[in-house]
Amino acid sequence: MLEIRLYLAQRISAAIMAPLVLLHLGLMIYAIQGGLDAGEILARTRGSLFWGSTYGLFVIAVSVHTALGLRNIMREWLQLRGMVLSSLSWLFFCGLAFAGLRAIAGLVGMS
Repeated sequence: MLEIRLYLAQRISAAIMAPLVLLHLGLMIYAIQGGLDAGEILARTRGSLFWGSTYGLFVIAVSVHTALGLRNIMREWLQLRGMVLSSLSWLFFCGLAFAGLRAIAGLVGMS
């Protein structure tokens, strides 16, 4: 039952990530073609609840998706099981989520 839930969580995180990746790529193309520099981008995102929550959702989805993918790799290649496998998966998730959310806080000026 746990494996089914983890499988669904990875697929749901992929479904969340797909449109957010397209949004991000579109914004990067717009910014580059518009000649925006990092300072101008930060000025536009400063204090924005919309951009903070959008990229925050992106960070959480990426963290879930990556941690579960690495969990599968560790289970198959390293033959890890049980508490060691779960602990390492959680560690990857927490590390990615922490780093990503700190970057978002900097992006919207909440750091």
